[in-house]
Amino acid sequence: MVDRSLFIDAMRHVAQSVTVVTTLGEDGPTGATVSAFSSLSADPPSVLVCLRSDSRIGLAVGRNRVFCVNVLPEGARALAGRFAGRFDAEEPDRFGAIDCRDSASGPVISGATAFECTVDQIITHGSHDICIGNVTAITNAATPPLAYMDGSFQVVRPEGAS
Repeated sequence: MVDRSLFIDAMRHVAQSVTVVTTLGEDGPTGATVSAFSSLSADPPSVLVCLRSDSRIGLAVGRNRVFCVNVLPEGARALAGRFAGRFDAEEPDRFGAIDCRDSASGPVISGATAFECTVDQIITHGSHDICIGNVTAITNAATPPLAYMDGSFQVVRPEGAS
């Protein structure tokens, strides 16, 4: 098995889309910033997201059996920080001052490309749950995504673009 610190250092150099995963259930809306998100299949349309098993969002998705992946657009650094918990002491309601609409899967953040899902399967591996969702609705903002790599936010540009 590879050393944990080598793995973490190598993963820092892999660019990831910045997403906010939301869910809605009896306890109201829950959301968190997540970078482990991927398409899984087009037949049927499905995605996966990896959530820490003991986290608030991980537990809520397990209970609610629905989630929404909001791929944040460029310029949404403040939203990423808000849902990462950076401002929870000052503003504990992460949804309080943002523009979003409710859906059956969870809040859809304005300006984000959103994948609304029902949980098909949850697979626990180590400290995280791999949540596989069947996509039930899409909001395609068709905007460049915010990315994260090497400890900072990045923007995505075509090769050769200035």
